[in-house]
Amino acid sequence: MAHGKGQPVSIETINVPDPEPGEALVQVQTCGVCHTDLHYREGGINDDFPFLLGHEAAGVVEAVGPDVTDVAPGDFVILNWRAVCGQCRACRRGEPWYCFDTHNATQKMTLGDGTELSPALGIGAFADKTLVAAGQCTKVDPAARPAAAGLLGCGVMAGLGAAINTGGVGRGMSVAVIGCGGVGAGAVAGAALAGASRVIAVDLDDRKLEWARGLGATHTVNSKGIDPVEAIQQLTDGFGADVVIDAVGRPETWKQAFYARDLAGTVVLVGVPTPEMKLPDIPLIDVFGRGGALKSSWYGDCLPSRDFPMLVDLYRQGRLDLDAFVSEEIGLDDVEGAFDKMHRGDVLRSVVVLDGGAR
Repeated sequence: MAHGKGQPVSIETINVPDPEPGEALVQVQTCGVCHTDLHYREGGINDDFPFLLGHEAAGVVEAVGPDVTDVAPGDFVILNWRAVCGQCRACRRGEPWYCFDTHNATQKMTLGDGTELSPALGIGAFADKTLVAAGQCTKVDPAARPAAAGLLGCGVMAGLGAAINTGGVGRGMSVAVIGCGGVGAGAVAGAALAGASRVIAVDLDDRKLEWARGLGATHTVNSKGIDPVEAIQQLTDGFGADVVIDAVGRPETWKQAFYARDLAGTVVLVGVPTPEMKLPDIPLIDVFGRGGALKSSWYGDCLPSRDFPMLVDLYRQGRLDLDAFVSEEIGLDDVEGAFDKMHRGDVLRSVVVLDGGAR
């Protein structure tokens, strides 16, 4: 629970209502500790304190509202924060991954004194149970390890999708990923999964580069001492990469991505910038002359009902190493320490394990 900007998280007893129409009650098994949770704690998202943190989760459906048919009690599910509406202009044109009217549970979870809680990304899964919109639950193979599968609920899916869905990475292409934390590592894994012939991981931390190599990077670049644009060009026969993914989300890294791509190549911004950041100073003639596409990736442009089961199947087949993203399993009272480890770059993901989540 986050009570105010800069205050440490606390563990509280909360009231979780029974599900009404369109809602589902989920017994949470695992929940990853994501940078977005830290942004909520610091007031970087909004100031609707107190927040019930946690959103990168897997669990078992305990009960559903009277009109819910897509999931049922006993289903093992991954939670997502973009339950599509099926009715907006994006959904009607067959692009539900862009849904402009995603929704959450209508009822509020509360503290014992009745104070309403703001669940992180409409989920709030640092808790034994949480109430979500039924569309936020995606049924997957129950044999999957919850700590690994749940990471598809946010960061890993954002990275995988940035490569496969937004970037359109295909066989034989060259890909560079700038920033190899949890999301960037997911992009590396996605590019390798899609059959890219060269996957270049760029970071300032040799530990992260080693993790990226384990997930499929063919080359690594520590940009602390060398120009990453020149390094990427040298590793792609002087041309630049077909797809460059900025998993940092800063003006300087986006500019590097822009110039590190080949002519007619694609830049994908998946790292989330802060509101005060501005586009870097790039001559407009360079935007025109280099061609290609400049894209941003929302949640990896994923459609949970399509992507989560498929990726879990690949994990179960040994073709996608989701276990590699789980740096440690911790208890609910270790979340504050996990934020510190995240700051230091010591982990890809710390995962909170609740009752029934250990395997």
